[in-house]
This record gives sequence, C-alpha cells and structure tokens, in this order.
Amino acid sequence: QVQLRESGGGLVNTGGSLRLSCSPSGRTFNYYTMAWFRQAPGKEREFVAMISPNGGNIVYTDSVKGRFTISRDNAENTVDLQMNSLKPEDTANYYCAAGTYTRDRSGYKYWGQGTQVTVSS
Repeated sequence: QVQLRESGGGLVNTGGSLRLSCSPSGRTFNYYTMAWFRQAPGKEREFVAMISPNGGNIVYTDSVKGRFTISRDNAENTVDLQMNSLKPEDTANYYCAAGTYTRDRSGYKYWGQGTQVTVSS
C-alpha cells in the first residue's frame, strides 16, 4: 500500500510560482512512475507530468512545457512539481499519483487527496 500526501498549493497571481510536493509513505514508491494530474471545476482530471522510477524519463503535457518541472528524490521519498509563469488556466486541484508509465489516469493505482492551486488574473 502506498499513501500519498500533497502540499504546497495556494493562491498566486498570474506569472507567479508555486512548488507542489508529494510525500509517499508505506511500501517503497521507488518502483513506481510518479505523476501529477489536475482537475478544474466541471472538467475531467487531466495529465500534467510524469517521471519514471529512476527519474530518467520525464513527460509533460504540452500546455506546461517550459513552465513546470517534475522531480523526485527516492532517498527522501518526495516528488515535486515546480510551477513557474502560472496562468489562470492552471487553476485546478492537483493530484499526485503512483503507478505505471502512462499518461492515462487508469494506469495509476495510488492517488493523493489533492491540493488546490488558484491563479488570479
């Protein structure tokens, strides 16, 4: 069993930055691909970024390329999402997930409770 806890969300102005953190606990998460998804009100949960177990492979959705950076520290059991140049359309509840190497949310077995990110215009 893997339990995930997100932190770092909040309210920020357009162009600002936030750093989200995910702290897995329980069974070691080193074997899992870790990902961030987000869900805005009235919309489906969408893929944001993922990082392979050893950190060697990273994928971003097009809308965040060049602005967001995903990273992981297997020794410290953390997965971070650095978000720069934030836009109002980035406003959503952000979820950390652990699973297989895919953009499809069905490939992720473990999910956190989410952390709200709000970007004001």
